[in-house]
Formats: sequence, structure tokens, C-alpha cells
Amino acid sequence: MASVPARSLDVVALGGGHGLASSLRALRRVTPHVTAVVGVSDNGGSSGRIREQFGVVPPGDLRMALAALCGDDTWGSTWARVLQHRFSSQGDLDGHSLGNLLITALWQESDDLVGGLDWVARLLDARGRVLPLALEPLDISATVRDSGGQLSEVLGQVDVATTTHNIEAIHLTPSHPQVCPEAVQAVRNADAIVLGPGSWYTSVLTHFHVPEMFQALHETPATRILVLNLIAQSGETSGFSPQSYLEVLAKAYPGFRIDAVIADPKHVQDFDSLAQTVAGMGAVLETCDVAAPEGGVHDPELLASAFRSVFAHGSIGLWQ
Repeated sequence: MASVPARSLDVVALGGGHGLASSLRALRRVTPHVTAVVGVSDNGGSSGRIREQFGVVPPGDLRMALAALCGDDTWGSTWARVLQHRFSSQGDLDGHSLGNLLITALWQESDDLVGGLDWVARLLDARGRVLPLALEPLDISATVRDSGGQLSEVLGQVDVATTTHNIEAIHLTPSHPQVCPEAVQAVRNADAIVLGPGSWYTSVLTHFHVPEMFQALHETPATRILVLNLIAQSGETSGFSPQSYLEVLAKAYPGFRIDAVIADPKHVQDFDSLAQTVAGMGAVLETCDVAAPEGGVHDPELLASAFRSVFAHGSIGLWQ
């Protein structure tokens, strides 16, 4: 008999950008209780301009998460498209996303970062909640090593994401930011935590550099699931193999437990090496076709099926 959910699971997905959006489109098909915790270090494009002009956290990745949680009906698909609409003009609105402006407007109207996002979610009839990692904008920097072995510092998310050098470590400023308490509580109360896919250093691992979130991620009893990227990102993870993400995680945070890893077998060149790395971390490797036909991105229905399989896995036991 196939496993069925004893109840709707509380799932928290961490990250940002297109990678987090991929997880959210899949997870909203699996459970109605989805929370996105989104990084707030973006300093480019429309988000960077709004951040600089208004002194708020960059809204772009929050917008993408909200759009990903919209339903597939006419209301949801229309609002997802409108939220993502980007103006093209010769004036000040050029390059701005309508969703970024809407979120910023509701922040100003409500004077409440989390409350403003909740208002947008209700307007969209979003299938979940979107929360910022911190209540203040963060700056990311990286220590990188060039081909000659020389170390240097790269400042700002845009430059870190596009660096051609090997990233040795990342840092956040401020180092002890004002964390979003609702985000910490969501992680502590979750049945499952999802990391990835997405920009490994600038979207996923930033969550480990906020002390209260770092502690919550280590102490939560939730099942921890890692969704591997299909392809390496040009720049910060150029040359990465699927096991590289796990190796970086284990080296930087040796006490962090991973319970399951989702990988697409068509995008794994050395399956034995990946399986050995996963087993060495005490995790279960779930291999399933999750790539969309166009390649390079995750198909929401296939990824949703992979999540259901992981949740039903006997050694994890979220579903009975």
C-alpha cells in the first residue's frame, strides 16, 4: 500500500531566487503548509535600487517566492505574471518589477516587514507564507583564491555570485543582524527543512551565517532535505560536481545533519562518488527525474513527486 500523509506537513524552504522558487512550486503541490525563508543580501537590479533608496531589505527574491506560491488557476497564474512584470521605459521605472514596488508600498503603508508580506500573500491567495531571513538588509562578502593561490575579498552579492575565483568562505555584514523571529520559529517547528536548489553560497549558505538561524537549523528536529542543482552556476560554483555541494556543507558546518538528498540521475556524472558522499553524511540518496524538458531547471510536478517519495521513505518516516 502506498504511503499517505497522516497530516499535512509543515515544510520550510530556505534560499532565494529561481532555485527557491523551484522548490516552492513543487512543495505547494504536496502540502498547504509551506514557509519560505528568503535571504536579503541582493544588491543588484531593481532590488538593489529599492534597497538603496528606501533602506529596506531587497524585495526581489521575496517577490519571486510569493509568485511561486501562487496557484495554477486563473487568479494565481495571472497574479504571478503581474507580480513578475518588469517595466521597460526611458524613465525611472525602467527595470523595476511591479511586485517589488507593490511589496515596498505595503511595507510603507503597514510599517511592518512581515505584515506587509502577509498582505501581499493574501492578495495573491498564495499557498504558503514568505518570510525574510533578517529584518534589515545584509551585505555578503567572500574570501576567494585565484589560480595562483592568492587570497582576496569580493564584496556584494552580485560580485560574489559572478566571481571567477574559488570561494573559500563567505561573510555577512552585520554579523549579528536582527533576525526575523517568525522565520526562526518556523524552522524550529517544521517537519521538514528544504535546502536548494539555487546559488549555493549567495542564496543557500547565507542562512547559516545568521547566528539565531544557525542555531535553529542545528537544533530543529525537522528532516533536512537537500535538492541538488542540475548544473553548476557560472561563477560561484563553476566546476562543481553534485557531490561538491555536500562537501562544502560538511566542511563548513561539520555538525549539520542532512537526512535526504534529491538528485536527477541524468545530471550525475559519477554516481558512485555521489552515493558515497551522501552515505558518508548519513543521508538517503533519492534519485529521480526532476528536470524540466528544456533542461537546467526543475519541473514542479516531477520535483513534487520526489518530495512525496522522500517524505514517505521508511527511514525518514514523515508519512505513515
